[in-house]
Amino acid sequence: MLMVTPCTDWYLVFTGVAKGNVPLSTSILPINLILQILLLPIFLLLFFGRSGNVEFRSLVESILLVLLIPFLLVLVTKKIVSRSNTSGTSFTGFFVKSQVLFLSLAVVAMFASEGRNLLENPDVIYKLLFPVIIFFIITFLLAQLVSRFFKFSYQNRVSLTLTTMARNSPISLAIAVSAFAYEPLVALSLVIGPLIELPILALTSQLLLKIRKKVI
Repeated sequence: MLMVTPCTDWYLVFTGVAKGNVPLSTSILPINLILQILLLPIFLLLFFGRSGNVEFRSLVESILLVLLIPFLLVLVTKKIVSRSNTSGTSFTGFFVKSQVLFLSLAVVAMFASEGRNLLENPDVIYKLLFPVIIFFIITFLLAQLVSRFFKFSYQNRVSLTLTTMARNSPISLAIAVSAFAYEPLVALSLVIGPLIELPILALTSQLLLKIRKKVI
């Protein structure tokens, strides 16, 4: 479930860190969101012989809280800063530099929801570590090959790489709780995913920056 759902949030943070094409990456976010909502129940049916549904009300609330409200807040903040007589550089600079920090807080909140199960089943981390790392290595190499074949610019190569590598645990988690309500280890596995994923994406962004120096 984790591997088949593209990311709709934190891949933008690492794309920005690696100096990639953030507007291009942002433009496909709605597509990724719609596709995973439509396809994840089908994947569940194919892989596990059962499907899961998210209540329409819960889905609307998630979209409002995760996408629309933050987007509106950004627009309001930009207008306030632009109309202010003082420079907004330090204000906006703080949030730009603190993106990874806020992202880490979000992951901590996810872990808090499954803290007891994690303490009772620490071996799940080791079982997931090897296959997840293999997935990220394969997707990274494929993204580099495709980028070279189509002669992408460095910025677009970063966007393709991180969009392909990053996975979307929150949506998977919501459906897992619905479809596997009496199997807590399924939800726990999806919570552990970011623990492995975030350090890999951070290392990948630094690796891409080194590639950028060679390209330039």
